Amino acid sequence: MDSTAPPLLELRGVRAAYEGITVLRGVDLAVAAGQVVALLGPNGAGKTTTLKVAAGIHPPSGGRLLLAGRDVTGVRAGDLARAGVCLIPEGRGVFPNLSVRDNLWMMTFTGRGREETEDAAYARFPALASRRAQQAGTLSGGEQQMLALARGLTTDPAVLLLDELSMGLAPLVVADLYERVAEIARQGVAVLVVEQFATAVLKTADRAAVLARGRVPWQGRPDSSLHAELSSYYLGSAP
Repeated sequence: MDSTAPPLLELRGVRAAYEGITVLRGVDLAVAAGQVVALLGPNGAGKTTTLKVAAGIHPPSGGRLLLAGRDVTGVRAGDLARAGVCLIPEGRGVFPNLSVRDNLWMMTFTGRGREETEDAAYARFPALASRRAQQAGTLSGGEQQMLALARGLTTDPAVLLLDELSMGLAPLVVADLYERVAEIARQGVAVLVVEQFATAVLKTADRAAVLARGRVPWQGRPDSSLHAELSSYYLGSAP
């Protein structure tokens, strides 16, 4: 990935609040096409809120949101989705009482036919093909996460936002999922991943950002200096 490529997704000085309580206090963050950026930090830092602002689900109270250089601050979630922003929320977001096939067929509103939708999903996640008639709620956690990704990727997103992809999953399953995420990024998608546990994502990430107290005090390549920064912010010793 060209490190000089312009950002596809950018947050500039973004502020956000819930019922008057400020959560984000001026977040600056950028993700280029073909790049995986890991957003790390302790619980309550505002990581999920950052994704919600980027997806248009939560309105910012200040700052700017840009998509491919265009100011989209305040644009509704549905319009951002049509412009290529896809959020895979925490908890996988599949319909547990529907079959794998029916979960995929619900995405045909994007303009693809049923067969094309299924073929694309099974090509990317072969494990789902043998589960096509199975209720989604009876899949393993990793398979449910694959299904959630397959559903989201049906929209051919330019920006993919992932919230806690590793939650509740075994390390080997997580490693496999992040290999798929890296493949998605190599196709030119800008990927922003929120993770509580840094080790889950850092082998995949091109860049990392630490979110603490509503700001991003550190961002850069995931090297040894990151681990020192994370320790200070997770343990509360950073200023």
